[in-house]
Amino acid sequence: MTALETVHTFESGPMPTGVSVSHTGRVFVNFPKWGDDVPFTVGEIRDGEVHPFPDQDWNSPRDEGDAEALVSVQSIVVDPADRLWILDTGSPMFQPTKPGGPKLVCVDLTTDQVVRTITFSPEVALPTTYLNDVRFDLRRNAAYITDSSDQGPNGLIVVDLRTGESWRRLHDHPSTKALPPPEMLPIVEGVPFLERPKDGPPQPVKMGSDGIAIAADGSRVYYCPLISRRWHSVSAEALFDRGLSDADVTATVVDEGDKGGGSDGLETDDQGRFYLTDWEHNAVLRRLPDGTFETVAHDPRLLWPDTMSVADGYLYVTANQLHRQATYQNGDDKRTYPYHLFRVPIDAGPVRLR
Repeated sequence: MTALETVHTFESGPMPTGVSVSHTGRVFVNFPKWGDDVPFTVGEIRDGEVHPFPDQDWNSPRDEGDAEALVSVQSIVVDPADRLWILDTGSPMFQPTKPGGPKLVCVDLTTDQVVRTITFSPEVALPTTYLNDVRFDLRRNAAYITDSSDQGPNGLIVVDLRTGESWRRLHDHPSTKALPPPEMLPIVEGVPFLERPKDGPPQPVKMGSDGIAIAADGSRVYYCPLISRRWHSVSAEALFDRGLSDADVTATVVDEGDKGGGSDGLETDDQGRFYLTDWEHNAVLRRLPDGTFETVAHDPRLLWPDTMSVADGYLYVTANQLHRQATYQNGDDKRTYPYHLFRVPIDAGPVRLR
C-alpha cells in the first residue's frame, strides 16, 4: 500500500467525477450537472487551476438536445491514439434524454479541436439512459459504454467508431442491474447508502452498470453495477459482432465473483491487473492476474473514490463525496471542500489497444 499524492484540490465549485490523463501528462476532469452550479462540464487542470475544455463555447449548450455542445458530462477518456473522448449524458439532473444530447465527442489533443461527434438514436440512448463510462479498443475501432440508469433498463452500448453506428447489448441483463435489498445493503462512512428524501421514507439506490474496463489483451469487457459487490465480464468479440443474437452474447458472460465492496470506477493496466474503487471502504483495490486482491490505497480522504486513469506509472483517482449529497442525506448537503484528485505510483502503464 502506498500513500496518496495530491494532484489537485477543488476548493470551490462543482464536484468532479471523471479524470483522464493524456500521453503527454495533460490532466482532464469533468463535472456533471447534478445540482451544483457548473460553469463548464469539462475542464483541463493547468497551473493549479481548472479551465473550460475544449473552450467555453463547447460548454455552453442551448438546450438538453444540443448536439454541438456539451450538456452534462459524466466521463472523459483519453484513447490509445491520445485523443480525448467526452461522454455526454445529455441528462442534467438525470432528466429524460433528448436526441442530440447523449453523445461521444472526440477532441484532437494536438489542436484541441473537436474532430468528431457521435450521437445515439433514441433506440440506443433511451429516454431513461444515463451514459456513465467508456473504454476503447482501436484494433476493432470499438467503444464500450455503460448505461447506469436508475429509472430504466441497464446494459452496455457498443459503438463502431468506423461508421458511428451503435447498439445495445446485455439489455437489462441481471448482471447489469443494481442488487435490491436485502441482497445488498451498501454502507458508506458507517451509514446505509440510500436515497433519503427530505419528506418520505428512504429508498434503495438503483444505479446499475457503472464501472467498465477492458482486459489488457482486449479479449473481455468487465463491468459492475454501482450497487453490487460483484462484477462480471463478457466477450469483447461477441459484443462487437452484430451478427450474434442477444442469447449468444449473454452466453459469454462470466461472474467474476465478490470484489469486497461497492465500486464506481474500474480500470486496467498493461500488466493485466484490474483496479476497482471501493467506496464502502475509502479504498482502491487491485486484482492480480492470479485472481488475488490487494489494497493499492486506503485513506480517510478517499471519500467516494469515483473514477480512475492510468498514466506515466501512476493511477489517478477522484474523490468527490458523492454519498454526502442532499439526495442521500434527507435534503441536507453534507459535502465539504475540498474535493480531491489523487494519484499513487503503480509501476505500470495504460492499456493501449491500437
